[in-house]
Amino acid sequence: MTHDQTAWWQSAVVYQVYPRSFADSDGDGVGDLGGITARLDHLQRLGVDVVWLSPVYASPQADNGYDISDYRAIDPSFGTLDDFDALVADLHARGMKLVMDLVVNHTSDEHPWFVESRSSRDAPKRDWYWWRPPREGFEAGQPGAEPTNWGSFFSGPAWHLDEATGEYYLHLFDRKQPDLNWENPEVREAVYDMMRWWLDRGVDGFRMDVVNFISKDPALPDGATTGVGGVGDGFPHFATGPRVHEYLQEMHREVFGGREGEFLTVGEMPGVTWQDAVLFTDPARREVDMVFQFEHVSLDHGPGGKFDPRPLDLRLLKASLGRWQTALGEVGWNSLYWNNHDQPRVVSRFGDDDRWWRESATALATVLHLHRGTPYVYQGEELGMTNAPFASVEDMRDVESVNHHREAVAAGVDPEVVLRGLRAMGRDNARTPVQWDGTPNAGFTTGEPWLAVNPNHTWLNAAAQYDDPRSVFNHYRRLIALRHEHPVVAVGDFRMLHPDDPALYSYERTLGERRLLVVANLGGEPRTAGLEPGWGAGHVVLANSDEPRVADGHAELGPWEALVLLR
Repeated sequence: MTHDQTAWWQSAVVYQVYPRSFADSDGDGVGDLGGITARLDHLQRLGVDVVWLSPVYASPQADNGYDISDYRAIDPSFGTLDDFDALVADLHARGMKLVMDLVVNHTSDEHPWFVESRSSRDAPKRDWYWWRPPREGFEAGQPGAEPTNWGSFFSGPAWHLDEATGEYYLHLFDRKQPDLNWENPEVREAVYDMMRWWLDRGVDGFRMDVVNFISKDPALPDGATTGVGGVGDGFPHFATGPRVHEYLQEMHREVFGGREGEFLTVGEMPGVTWQDAVLFTDPARREVDMVFQFEHVSLDHGPGGKFDPRPLDLRLLKASLGRWQTALGEVGWNSLYWNNHDQPRVVSRFGDDDRWWRESATALATVLHLHRGTPYVYQGEELGMTNAPFASVEDMRDVESVNHHREAVAAGVDPEVVLRGLRAMGRDNARTPVQWDGTPNAGFTTGEPWLAVNPNHTWLNAAAQYDDPRSVFNHYRRLIALRHEHPVVAVGDFRMLHPDDPALYSYERTLGERRLLVVANLGGEPRTAGLEPGWGAGHVVLANSDEPRVADGHAELGPWEALVLLR
């Protein structure tokens, strides 16, 4: 995609709604479609272009809707298809688009496809999923009889024995989430048919859950063992597998080929490298528009994994994001995010959610949004929502956290250490209800919320921020407006400055004669940033401080101060 043929999504900003936690219209404590529709003024005021909706499909909710039992039905906890159609119509009337979450690496074990698949070894849909007999020399159910040694992302083995047929099925996630067998062309056609059905209803694209897992090595080899509990690492055998590019090209052809309209496709791809991403996002290859990569949100994981966090080294963050900017600078496209439903709140994670709460929330936003790529705002991020103060694991709801706590404590890890890791990195941090106002349940529900509201909602809420020019919300508004107004933000070239500075994050964007400079101090001590000659206070177009101090050749930055200059 050259600079003169820009796609609409290059200057767009996407807002992720996690429906359970956004807004509840019927008082049952669970967010729903009616609640989203009632709060669209908020999104319009913010200025976003696209809403990505986390799954609202029929689901037993073993993994909060990422276990789908009917792809063409809305879960009753969220409303009805009529409610969905009303939401789409309202978004379109306001000039916004709707992107659905597409979860097709796996279904629920209650999906009719799987119910039929497990009914007998010769069921017509048996090979719609990955079924295998016990390992040679083992009886079904014996320890170690699983067909491979792969571990599940949600603890335990990735295989579950079906007693009735004596075979195991593969589930990379929860045992109620059996993996679909994409080697079977009938599976692929059923998925494409479902996608076309949603596009016919007015949907504007898809965010594709762990879509680089859909192609497994058909030999299903054992993974290298880590020495912990004998579980092997299957990742090299199912992530970005042998046919994944072929499948995505086929999907693009079958679903979007010849269809009128403007669509957005983004593939969530754990473990994806920039080399892979160039292929996935090259417009000439017709696979996806952009990918979600995880390199930058793994930098604070310690040797024990994500629940063993360590402080972020800003130099590593700059090296990582800068590498992706460069790699996808000529061909392909980046997606930009700090937060989503699986990540802790960025102001608590990489910022200072205490003394410099407002400053660090706005500085981190500034740094992210003015990169080259499509920014994603996760609900509440535009308010500076923080991690929640969970007193114990009993206050948590997420299957990943609860399983991890049980396993780690059983293995002898100090429960206080386990809890500390969960508090810092657990997914429930992102899932506490959106803080609309200072009333007892933050304006989220009139009932009992499914997950407790963060107590800081009494002061940290949307109502308190709308009319405050210095608020986190209004800073996000201005960042989004900059992307809309200035092509240099959307498609300008990128050059990282001060790569080795442990606290400064600065870079320059260039498009023709236009130059945009971002300078941010991502730390609690004042800093002086050297600037090239010619930049002055008159060039400042956005700041999170009241009086930016820019003189020829340098900027004086307070703690967590961020400046944007344009000339």
